[in-house]
Amino acid sequence: EKVLAAIPQKVDSVYLDSLAQWKAEGKAAVWLRVPISLSRCAAAASAHGFTFHHARNDYAMLALWLGEGESRLPGFATHQIGVAGAVVDESSGKVLVVQDRNKTKNAWKFPGGLSDPGENIGTTAVREVFEETGVRSEFRSLLSIRQQHNHPGAFGMSDMYIICRLSPLTYEINFCTQECLRCEWLDISELAKTSETTPITSRLASLLLHGLEHGFDKIDLNMEELPAVYSGRFYQLYYRQFPILKL
Repeated sequence: EKVLAAIPQKVDSVYLDSLAQWKAEGKAAVWLRVPISLSRCAAAASAHGFTFHHARNDYAMLALWLGEGESRLPGFATHQIGVAGAVVDESSGKVLVVQDRNKTKNAWKFPGGLSDPGENIGTTAVREVFEETGVRSEFRSLLSIRQQHNHPGAFGMSDMYIICRLSPLTYEINFCTQECLRCEWLDISELAKTSETTPITSRLASLLLHGLEHGFDKIDLNMEELPAVYSGRFYQLYYRQFPILKL
């Protein structure tokens, strides 16, 4: 705090005094949060060994390793999370698909988008489906996860693309013309064999056909909320359900 409160001409001396104190106290590492309004302090900190760890809307977090050997500080977030919803109408054997307006190839895909911070996977799928298609739905299960490294749309970071199975609550399409070129209820069997789609959508269509024919319990990863080891917190566990033996 005293570093950020210092007037510019005294920043270097404050850094030097603070570094000496931290080392004397045996600190292994230092985290320095710099508000964007005081971003000039980041340049001064870099002269003393601080490096950027991550940045958010209104601040940058810098870090300095003071311990022995190579830094053991954890890295920041490594992945972005994209979520799509496969809205399956079991009575007709159709699934809701869209074609993105801004893609070079007009391929059928499941509606979806990036998950917001703190947003559950199922919530993202339901929200994105409604925003893109106007169809309301409810989360049923997780179907698949695709991991891709060095993703162009993630500034070179890794991308996780999660596809969920949803059940429709409404059926009338009122799609977003800014994002989508087309939107239809398409026969899943047709989606599985058409050339107007991507390998992942085609593979998931085949998976959905298997679920329709043999039961979705054969393909679903269901969600259960469980208490975390951190007091007052919970997490969502996705797994294939199985009979629980009572002893």
